[in-house]
Amino acid sequence: MLPEFVGYLAETKENIRADLYDHAVTLLSDFGAGRLDVMDRHGVDYVVLSLSGPGVQIETDTARATKLARHCNDKLALEIQKRPDRYGGFAHLALQDPAEAADELERCMNDFGFKGALINGETNGVYLDDRRYDVFWERACGLRAPIYIHPGNPPDHPHMYAGRPEMWGPTWSWAVETCSHAMRLVFSGLFDRYPDARVILGHMGETLPIQLWRLDSRLPTSHQTVTLKKKPSDYVRENIRVTTSGVCADAALRCALDALGVENVMFSIDYPFEDTKVATDWISTATITEAERARVCYQNATAILRL
Repeated sequence: MLPEFVGYLAETKENIRADLYDHAVTLLSDFGAGRLDVMDRHGVDYVVLSLSGPGVQIETDTARATKLARHCNDKLALEIQKRPDRYGGFAHLALQDPAEAADELERCMNDFGFKGALINGETNGVYLDDRRYDVFWERACGLRAPIYIHPGNPPDHPHMYAGRPEMWGPTWSWAVETCSHAMRLVFSGLFDRYPDARVILGHMGETLPIQLWRLDSRLPTSHQTVTLKKKPSDYVRENIRVTTSGVCADAALRCALDALGVENVMFSIDYPFEDTKVATDWISTATITEAERARVCYQNATAILRL
């Protein structure tokens, strides 16, 4: 978190308890001793940092969004340059202007060595399957840039959540929103147009791994707007990677590994929203093979993010 973006972060206040919000801002804003001490105490060698959402994606002034995104990336690059052995970065992008976002992604990867970009869901109601983003996906593929789709609040508030604030945000609605965003990419034919596109989903795939058989089974009965070349599960396995962030459960990990393939799952913590000790203790003792643990803990990230 950077001071200029705290106002945007306030949009997520409704998602968490009020007493946790200020504490999270303090932890997110630290790039020095505090964050590194947590990493050191729990055996975390390296983290990829990204601005906590929604950032400029809720900004209605495109010029301001573009300027602030560039400012964010410049500031993050300076912090990474202080400790390149410990920190990497994901670019923050103003998707209001897809061509400019593509240029900024290229700048961040070529000039700063960033590892890709993190997108906080839809941008003012527009999802990444929209054809206006073709210029962005073409550039991302050329750069071999993975695009991490992080949860964000949807542009509307579905009635299903009325009177149940417990379901709004990370407990439930974010998984629904983000998994649906990924499904828009699949069913729009985006991965047929851009077979080299790479997407990352957090939170053990936002429930996606357990759904693959049913997606393949039910698609033929649906009203299809695009004829896909492959089964939905094929695109998920070939174009989508997942992290364990915020899900420390053996059954969920086993499902992700079996459904997606051992090469497609990366360990992550979701600091400071999840406890680093809980996450690292869990992955150290999870009931997987040592070969799988090595893949999940560092080998897959090394390959996917080109560390």
